[in-house]
Amino acid sequence: MSLKLLDELSLPGDHAKPNEDSFACLDRAALVLDGATPLGPPLLPGPSDAAWIAQFGARRLSTYLKDGDPPDDALKHALEDTEKSFAGLARAPIREKWQMPCASMMLIYDPIRTSQAREPATALGSLGREACPASSADARGGRGSQSRSIQFFWYGDCAALIEQDGKVEIVGEAIKKRKAEAARAERTAREKNLASALGANRPEIEPLLRATRNRINSGGNWLFSPDPRAAKHVSRQTLAIQEGARMLLASDGFLALVSDYDAYDVPGLIRAAAGKGLTRLGEELRAIEMDDAQGGRFFRFKPSDDATALFLQLI
Repeated sequence: MSLKLLDELSLPGDHAKPNEDSFACLDRAALVLDGATPLGPPLLPGPSDAAWIAQFGARRLSTYLKDGDPPDDALKHALEDTEKSFAGLARAPIREKWQMPCASMMLIYDPIRTSQAREPATALGSLGREACPASSADARGGRGSQSRSIQFFWYGDCAALIEQDGKVEIVGEAIKKRKAEAARAERTAREKNLASALGANRPEIEPLLRATRNRINSGGNWLFSPDPRAAKHVSRQTLAIQEGARMLLASDGFLALVSDYDAYDVPGLIRAAAGKGLTRLGEELRAIEMDDAQGGRFFRFKPSDDATALFLQLI
């Protein structure tokens, strides 16, 4: 095995609504998908178009990766499947881009298979809650003994935090984008004299968010969606990661502990994940949000967002 799961967390933003995040863990790959908040009536059967695309994407990507596809091929095939399935299920055609279900994504992949590697059953978060399998193997050789070229692929505002040699590196733009959204929420709240965190689907807010969403899948703003062209526009990076290094994959709702609430800096979040565990961090996240339910201190468009994190070690 090459990825040891240390901890996992996936919390809905509102327990009365579906969790629109999803995740998957394999021996040599892990991924998080964060469905974008719907901005209008659903086009698909089921409670949430955003939950559908996050869960469908996690299933299809996991299937292709388990079958041996490299990530580029797995992504291409998963997007093609998403387009076909959406076309068969949609009640009406898409007239504006904001209607299209879409998701942010972070996928990490270790291309090296050792002679001892094996594929366990896929663990898919928010799909019946099968427990994520944790490796029982120990890290080989300790921190810094070897390094491997680990591949990262992402859309939107999911991110990976990597800790090695006492330093933490961020892959993805989630923290920067989340700070920009908080600034936009504050500006909108002040201009319209509104409490900021009372939900995105308000007549004063929704048109602004729809206008922003209409820019997806153009320029540099591509997301996982029923559009196979997105495969050519995925952001990617390859890093030399040492065996023993720890990695935190997360949706932006979890990373709000850093980007929105200043509860931790990035190295501190990794230390807290190791020391307190993700469940405790999820409790702290929700306590901060409940204490500021209307967004008077921390400006945001929703009281709470879905929050997902996987804490992994390269072994």
